[in-house]
Amino acid sequence: MVSCIASICPVLSVISLVAVCKSCIVKYLQTSKYCPLCNIKIHETQPLLNLKLDRVMQDIVYKLVPGLQENEENRIRDFYHSRGLERVLQPSAVEDPVGEVSRHSLSLSVSQNTAHYYRNDEQVCLCLEKVSSGKDKKKFLLQQKYVRCSARSEVRHLRRVLCHRLSVPPPHVQLLFDNETLPDNMTMKQLWLTRWYGKPAPLVLSYSVKEKRR
Repeated sequence: MVSCIASICPVLSVISLVAVCKSCIVKYLQTSKYCPLCNIKIHETQPLLNLKLDRVMQDIVYKLVPGLQENEENRIRDFYHSRGLERVLQPSAVEDPVGEVSRHSLSLSVSQNTAHYYRNDEQVCLCLEKVSSGKDKKKFLLQQKYVRCSARSEVRHLRRVLCHRLSVPPPHVQLLFDNETLPDNMTMKQLWLTRWYGKPAPLVLSYSVKEKRR
């Protein structure tokens, strides 16, 4: 019941990183505070606070089921209209506080109807440099170190991309900025505004790879 594959609005547990159906998990958490799949405690008193929408999974569901997105938009519109409520929508364009230099790396054209798609998000340009010691300078080097991704992408997403490209397990890869390990739930927009404000693109990040001990 909990991992409903027909979920129209999937959510992600911030603690366990498990994607589940929103309606199912909300009902489940009324009587439990643990993840139903991995049994990790989500929150001691308010587990619903540690749930967030999984836009990637929602995109996949919309693409798998023809006409589902349009039907959902119509249902939501009818819901508000039947109750005489005004639907609050996200702005179609995001104000850019970084300045003229950052406009080259953050795309501001966001369509109202497709605002949830990552390909229509603000774009951030990154440069991934390897932190290496004297012996392993040529190991685990990226063939293409420049990356452009959604401003909503999180550090954990970049780590997974690195793991795939370098063929190493996730626990062995870390993303850093000025030798500081970045938290998995930090978005690229947060990272840009807090660490790279007013600087020219690309945003330079470092990654380290810890090899298995034999």
